[in-house]
Amino acid sequence: MIYAVSDIHGCYRQYKEVLEKIAFSDEDTLYVLGDVLDRGPEPLRVLEDMAGRYNVIPIIGNHEYMALSVLKSLMEEITEDNYNKVLNQEFMEKYSHWLSDGGQVTLDQFRTLDADDREFLLDYLEEFQLYEELLLNGNRYVLVHANIAGNIKDRPLDQYGIEDLIFTRADYDKVYSDSYYLVTGHTPTFGIGEEYDGKIYRKNRHIVIDCGCVYGRTLGVYCFDTGECIYSSKNVKEEGNIEK
Repeated sequence: MIYAVSDIHGCYRQYKEVLEKIAFSDEDTLYVLGDVLDRGPEPLRVLEDMAGRYNVIPIIGNHEYMALSVLKSLMEEITEDNYNKVLNQEFMEKYSHWLSDGGQVTLDQFRTLDADDREFLLDYLEEFQLYEELLLNGNRYVLVHANIAGNIKDRPLDQYGIEDLIFTRADYDKVYSDSYYLVTGHTPTFGIGEEYDGKIYRKNRHIVIDCGCVYGRTLGVYCFDTGECIYSSKNVKEEGNIEK
């Protein structure tokens, strides 16, 4: 079976719960549509589990993008000669923005790792794909973290930059293509409408699978083979989670 999940945000318990619910095996494939990191209690534990599974395909989200831009610089040895170059104003702005958007828990856990483990996880993060295309049962799917920005219908995917795909909000009343289904996370479904609170949204050839787990809702998994939606139990607020 082929599945997708998004915006785990360090909710390791719910992540493991849904893997058990779908009986995830070596014969299955799971696409993770970004935002594994930040906000929730155990982001690096989720990341380490993913890295150990060859059949988990990670797609980059804005939180991985922000984390990489900061953590790679922090890995550099700071000296009197390069201090102003590494810790410049641009870096400090990225650092501040990341922490204000839930990055502190990831940073704190990253600091506890030894140098080899830090390098391993940064290398793994750099392997995250920008998007994925999937053809199954005669249906074409485009999997991306957030959106396909712009007003050109069926614009070729290779014409999009990374910020078009990981930061912008999709228009859920818009049909982006007549030839594929757009599958995204990024926006919790309770933000689309109350009737979708904690549920996967399916409308206008759009499948939105961020069910807002880190905000006290569920972690949703979509099965492409069957169209089934599988959910974790509702998330009880845990230390490290942030309020909406």
